[in-house]
Amino acid sequence: MMLLTGREQEYLLHAILGAHGIAVPGDFFLWSQGPLQTLLPHDLLMCAQLGADGAVLRSEAWHTIAPDHAQLRERQGKLAHLALAWRAGGQRAGVIDGVLVHGSVGEGGSFFALFATGTVDAARQAYALELLLPYLHVHWLALPVGRPARVPGPPATRAASARELEVLHWVREGKSNDEVGQILGISGATVKSHLQRIYKLLGVSNRTQAVSRGIALRLLSH
Repeated sequence: MMLLTGREQEYLLHAILGAHGIAVPGDFFLWSQGPLQTLLPHDLLMCAQLGADGAVLRSEAWHTIAPDHAQLRERQGKLAHLALAWRAGGQRAGVIDGVLVHGSVGEGGSFFALFATGTVDAARQAYALELLLPYLHVHWLALPVGRPARVPGPPATRAASARELEVLHWVREGKSNDEVGQILGISGATVKSHLQRIYKLLGVSNRTQAVSRGIALRLLSH
């Protein structure tokens, strides 16, 4: 068993806890592009339902910034090959042709491919994906069929201020309002006011959703 770093364990716990709130496609989008994205950076997540023979019955792509049409078609075409190679290789989490993959077999099987940009630490990311597979499998298959691949958020009426981004950064690090206030030299009540404005700006209602939306919109780095 591979040991995760303290930061990786924190991200994993955030992803697991966030998955329990998934009820509609928008929730899955925020989760996949927020907590999942933090632990397993990717530019495109492709989810597929598999038949008993391993064939791809249906698939969906989830992304914050849409790839060009040619690239998306190429990756969609690659999905079936990846699924077959994964089955032939023992159905283990791993990297195939530069793509992080894993899935489940049997009736109602699923397959997930995370197309990443940059260097992939194959062993560590495969282990993290293996731990998150039950949440991906259950929550994606439970969503209704026939929704858009990208679920946009509400349009922002203005850009986030530098102070709001500072607050959001420290909230992401798990700090309380009072702790953020001590770091930034302001009161906890002022931090709370900044958070209320951030919620309204991002169209969310709590800290977890704000962090997820901030990551999805590239307001926070991974």
